[in-house]
Amino acid sequence: MFRRMIVILIVTVPLCIADVVAQPSSIAEKGRLTVSWNGRYLQFENGEPFFYLGDTGWLLCMKLTREEIEYYLENRRQKGFTVIQMIVIHSLPAVNAYGDTALCCNDFTQPIITPGNDPNDTEEYDYWDHLDYIIDCALEKNMFIGLVPVWGSIVKAGLLKESTATIYAQWLAKRYGRKPNIIWINGGDSRGDIYPNVWHAIGVTLKKYDSLHLVTFHPFGRTRSSDWFHTAPWLDFNMFQSGHRRYDQDPGGVGEDNWKYVVKDYQKYPPKPTLDGEPSYESIPQGLHDTTQPRWTDLDVRRYAYWSVLAGACGFTYGHNAVMQFHRPCDGKGAYGVQEYWYTALDAQGAMQMKYLKHLIVDNGFYERWYDPSLLVSPRASKYEYVLVSRGKNFILAYTFTGKSFTINLRKLKWKRASSLWYDPRIGVTMFNESIKELKTQTFLPPGKGDWVLIIKEETL
Repeated sequence: MFRRMIVILIVTVPLCIADVVAQPSSIAEKGRLTVSWNGRYLQFENGEPFFYLGDTGWLLCMKLTREEIEYYLENRRQKGFTVIQMIVIHSLPAVNAYGDTALCCNDFTQPIITPGNDPNDTEEYDYWDHLDYIIDCALEKNMFIGLVPVWGSIVKAGLLKESTATIYAQWLAKRYGRKPNIIWINGGDSRGDIYPNVWHAIGVTLKKYDSLHLVTFHPFGRTRSSDWFHTAPWLDFNMFQSGHRRYDQDPGGVGEDNWKYVVKDYQKYPPKPTLDGEPSYESIPQGLHDTTQPRWTDLDVRRYAYWSVLAGACGFTYGHNAVMQFHRPCDGKGAYGVQEYWYTALDAQGAMQMKYLKHLIVDNGFYERWYDPSLLVSPRASKYEYVLVSRGKNFILAYTFTGKSFTINLRKLKWKRASSLWYDPRIGVTMFNESIKELKTQTFLPPGKGDWVLIIKEETL
């Protein structure tokens, strides 16, 4: 049994200080975003790893003023987010916070633009100037914008045909292809087998007229982009949507085991990076629509995050019920039983904790880690009892959601010496550093209740 005798606290504050004191080089200086050599992760052209830590800001362009956008993006920058996922056209007519309309007569081939307007002019600009401002503001903060050209409900309603979608996607690609901080997110809560010709038209056109930026597909709940588009030339990396149901609300399905989507994606050829683009949002009802149900908490958010990333995902997307819809007092009841306003929900516990996951992964074999359940001896459990084990050449990361003990076979590692630490995902702190002098089958007991990450590292003489 793991003995809790020596206590050494190593706080991750230096990492946070480094973010403030030594500003990273700009996105433009790092080069464009690409897929890593092994087809599993994302990186810049200069070789620097890119951890996709997304925040769900679906209605950002429609709901917030410029001052509010600056406030929101700065908050997310300070919390370590690297991508903001937002929709260009969510519903028709598409109108922003200033009353500017995106399209003439809801026609996607007729975007309303005002030639000659200064995008920095706070008095007079159009819908697309406002979107320009969002993208440029994010660039100043070294963040990417994940642009969803059109929400799936519009396509499902038959309001966007293949020919029109091609013209619209071409216009978008030419206007925003020159921005260095764009990731295209085709789809929009959509099944790829419903109107597949429209989704293919958008994907093909975006890639044809903007070959510099990555393209993915945001699918419907409990489905994967790889179900339909894995071999499509325009799809650079996969995305799946695991939320928002409990195990008992998804009979016969994956339920809350979002790590299984990652494993399934990496069974496909060729390998492409994958991530959970929409897990269960913090503070949203379990099951989504019944507001009498319990709400997902930061504990649930961490489980989705650590399970999927340690299974090999290239990142993770966080979401909060109030923030994703930017709920305001003037919105009345809002959607999905929302209980907070967006500006107070920005500092929810789950949002505060996501940066600790990013630091843990980037600091421990970003490119080389792989999911290795063979190291786990017990428990051979399922659902909440499942222990996710990931490893690299000289390290192991094991995540337990329950805080119960588990046993790992260290003999398989062929190391001579090792040391173990416990990482608290709530506060980003490592503790209880112990040497492991004899590598054998060993049981480890977390230092407290709740979820923990066990870090085992090889020691060199």
